[in-house]
Amino acid sequence: MRVMVLVKATEDSEKGFDPSLPREAAMMEAMGKFNDELSKAGIFVGAAGLQPSSKGRRVAFDGPGRTITDGPFSETNELVAGFWLWEVKDMDEATEWVKRCPNPMPGPSEIEIRPLYEFGNPSI
Repeated sequence: MRVMVLVKATEDSEKGFDPSLPREAAMMEAMGKFNDELSKAGIFVGAAGLQPSSKGRRVAFDGPGRTITDGPFSETNELVAGFWLWEVKDMDEATEWVKRCPNPMPGPSEIEIRPLYEFGNPSI
């Protein structure tokens, strides 16, 4: 099964990322090692960090109408700062891998795991 592993945004992630800062460079090094473990285990499909919402845009749909809103967006805890796409046996395996993940933020953070719809799969 494939899962999307979502790293939730925080106030720190919304400030942007500066790899020249020692703390942020250390976090990236730890995350790189974790990604290597995922690759060796055959789980890693893809991943990326997202730039702050201030650089983003939303498109709201209402029938044929479209409304464009430029970032930044409020409710930081509802935003996504990055993601992985993993191929795992089940949600328990995904959960065990997330528990091994280094903290993706300098302070408290949250990661959400969501299974993908697998079209052609009779279980959906």
